[in-house]
Amino acid sequence: MTTTTPQAEPRAGAASTGQRRSAPARLWRGRPEDPAWARPALFALLAVAFGAYLWNLSASGYANSFYSAAVQAGSQSWKAFFFGSLDAANAITVDKPPAALWPMALSVRLLGLGSWQILLPEVLMGVGTVAVLYAAVRRRFSPAAGLIAGAVLALTPVAALMFRFNNPDALLALLMTVTVYCVLRALEDARTKWLVWAGVAIGFAFLTKTLQAFLILPPLALLYAVCAPTSVRRRLGQLALAAGVLLVSGGWWVAAVELWPKSSRPYIGGSQHNSFLELTFGYNGLGRLSGDETGSVGGGGARTGGMPGGMELPAGMRPGGGGGGGGGWGATGVGRMFNSEIGSQISWLLPAALLLLVAGLAITWKARRTDTARAAFLAWGGALLMTAVIFSFMAGIFHQYYTVALAPYIAALIGMGATVLWEERSRFRAALGLAVTVAVTAVWSYVLLARTPDYVPWLRWAVLIGGLAAALGLALVGRLNRGLALGVAAAGLVASLAGPAAYTLSTLGTGHTGSIVTAGPAGASMGGGPGGGGGRGGMRFGGGPGGGRAGTGQTGGGTGQQAGAGPGQGAGTGGGGVPAGGTMGQPPTAPGQTGQTGQTGQAGRGGGAMGGGMGGGGMGGLLDGAKVGAQAQAVLKENAGQYTWAAAAIGSQNAASYQLATEKPVMAIGGFNGSDPSPTLAQFKAYVAEGKIHYFIASGGGMMGGGQASGGSISSWVEKSFTKVTAGTATFYDLTSPVSG
Repeated sequence: MTTTTPQAEPRAGAASTGQRRSAPARLWRGRPEDPAWARPALFALLAVAFGAYLWNLSASGYANSFYSAAVQAGSQSWKAFFFGSLDAANAITVDKPPAALWPMALSVRLLGLGSWQILLPEVLMGVGTVAVLYAAVRRRFSPAAGLIAGAVLALTPVAALMFRFNNPDALLALLMTVTVYCVLRALEDARTKWLVWAGVAIGFAFLTKTLQAFLILPPLALLYAVCAPTSVRRRLGQLALAAGVLLVSGGWWVAAVELWPKSSRPYIGGSQHNSFLELTFGYNGLGRLSGDETGSVGGGGARTGGMPGGMELPAGMRPGGGGGGGGGWGATGVGRMFNSEIGSQISWLLPAALLLLVAGLAITWKARRTDTARAAFLAWGGALLMTAVIFSFMAGIFHQYYTVALAPYIAALIGMGATVLWEERSRFRAALGLAVTVAVTAVWSYVLLARTPDYVPWLRWAVLIGGLAAALGLALVGRLNRGLALGVAAAGLVASLAGPAAYTLSTLGTGHTGSIVTAGPAGASMGGGPGGGGGRGGMRFGGGPGGGRAGTGQTGGGTGQQAGAGPGQGAGTGGGGVPAGGTMGQPPTAPGQTGQTGQTGQAGRGGGAMGGGMGGGGMGGLLDGAKVGAQAQAVLKENAGQYTWAAAAIGSQNAASYQLATEKPVMAIGGFNGSDPSPTLAQFKAYVAEGKIHYFIASGGGMMGGGQASGGSISSWVEKSFTKVTAGTATFYDLTSPVSG
C-alpha cells in the first residue's frame, strides 16, 4: 500500500469552496473532504453512547462508597477536596491521588449529593473518550475508521462498566487516549506544543492513578525519538521539555503534600509512614508488580492472606481463589487477559486487534521513517502491548476492571486495521486478512459466550455461524460488487460486535456497588480477587457459596425497596440468603437524592464477615459498606455539630457508609484495609480526651491487611472504657460516657 499524507485540519473559517462558513455549519459539516454522513454519524454515536451510559445510572447508588465518601467530603471542605480526604475533618485520604475525585466533588457542590450527581462526570468522561478516539483515528485514516473505533470502545463491556462507576479508571482512560492523540499530532509536523500537551495529560494521569499512567511512556517516547519529522537533536530536546512539563503537571501536588506539615494535613491513606512517595512506589507502585504490598489485603504478599497474627485464610476464601502463578490475585501469564476472570471484560476483540496490528505494520512497513500511518499503528499497538504485558504478569493486587485501560487501544487498532485492509481488499492477502480476523473473532466470541450458557443461549451460535459465513464472503470480497461487498463487511462487523454488545447491555441494566465490580451477566467473570464472586472454586468474603451474583460484584437484590429507603435502593436477599442482608439502608436526605443499592456477598448463614456485612446487622467490611438504619442515623446526627467527627469506624468502607448516610464526618481508622497506622492508640485517646469524636462504631471487617494497624487495640480500649449504645441493629460506644470505675 502506498500511504498518503495526513489529512490536515482545515483552518478556522476555511471551506473547500473557498467561501467562509458559519461556526454551526462547520461544526455540523466537519472537514470539507468528509462525506456528508460523517459528522452526523459521529454526533449520533456520541448521543447514543451518552444516552446508554446515562440510562439507569442511579441503579448503582453510591457505587464505590469509598470514593463517594471522599467526594462528599470534598464537596464540603476545600482542604478535603485538595488532599482527597475521606472525611471533611481530614483524618485520612483515599489510597490514590485526588484528580479523579475533583470532577465528582465539583458536580456535587453544584448539584447536591446523590448517585447521579457523583456518576454523571464519569459518563461525560466516557463520551469524551469516544470523541477523542474518533478524532485521533479519523485524522489519519477516515471517518469510517474513527466511527468503528468509537463504536468498539463504547460497546466494550468493561468500558460500559467503568464509565458509569466512580473509580479513577474512567478519567485515566480518557487521559491516556488524549496522550496518544497529542503524540500523534506531534508526529505530523514535530510541533512542540502537542508534545507538551501530552506531558500535561500524563502528569494529570499520574495524579489520577500514579504509576499506571507511565506504562505507555516508553513506547511513545521511543516512537517520537525515531519517527518525528525533525532533527535528532530537536527530537531529544522536545522530549526533554515534555518530560519537564510532565514533572511539573504531575509533581506540583506531590510537592505540596510532601512539604505540607504532617500535623496539619490528613494522613496519606495506603502508606505506612504518612508519605505519598511511599504510597506511590510501594503499595501503588512496585508492590503491584511484585505482590509485596505492605498494608494491602495480601499484607506484603498473598502468602498469609494478610490476616492478623499471620493466620491463613481458607483456600476457598483467598483472594483470587488461589490462582496459580499470581499469588492471591489470580493466575499470571500470557493467557491472563483471556481467562475466565478477565476474558469477558476486555478480550472480545483483543485477538482481532493483535492481528490487525500485524497487518497494519506489514502494509506500512516499507513507508518512509516519518510515515504517520505506521506511527499510528506503533503508537496504539505499543500502548496496548506494554499495558497488557504488565497486567498479565503483575503479581500484586489486580482487579478485572483495570482492563478498561486497554479498551481505547484495542478500539483504535480495530478501526485503523479494518479500514486499511478494506482499502486493499482487491489484493487477496488483504481480503484473507479480513476474513481471518472475523473468523477468529467469531470463534473467540463463541468461547466467551459459552462461559455463560444460560445468558441468551442462541447468541453464541448466531455469532459463530454468522461470523464464519461473513469471513467466507470477505475472503472473496475482491470479486464482489461494491454493494454486496459492503453487505458482507457489515455482516462481519455485526457478528464481531454482537457478543460484547450483549454483555454491555447486561452491564447497563444492572447496578454495581462495592469495591470490586465486573461487567456482563452473572457468572461472566469468575474468581479474580476478594469479592470477585463465587464461580468455580471461589467464595465471596463474608458470603456463603454462591452469595450474590457469582463473580460479578453486583447487587444482590434489584427490585425491592427497604422501608424508608430512597429510590434505587435494592433490597433482595444478599449473599447467603439472609433476607434484606444486601441492603445499605440510607433514606434520602434531600429531594431527588438516590439511595444506595444493596450490596452483594453479604454474610449468610454460617458465613464470616470479613468482606461483606452481616445480613441483619449494621456491619460493613473490607469491600462493601454497611447497612445504616434510620435509628443509627438519628443517633449519629444528634449534636454532631459539636464534634469534629460524629463517629469513628474501622475500615474506610464501613466509615463511608455512615458518612454518606448522615453527611457528617466519620473517621476511618486504618484506612481502606484497616491496616494503616492512623490514628495510633495514643492519638485516638487524645482525640477522645479533647472531645473530638462522639461515637465509636462497633462493626466492620476491614482489618485484613498487615502493617502496623492499630484498630484492634483501639477497639479493645473503647469496649472496656465506654458505654455501649444500641441503635436498631447497630452498636455504638459513646466516647463521651466512660463506664463507671
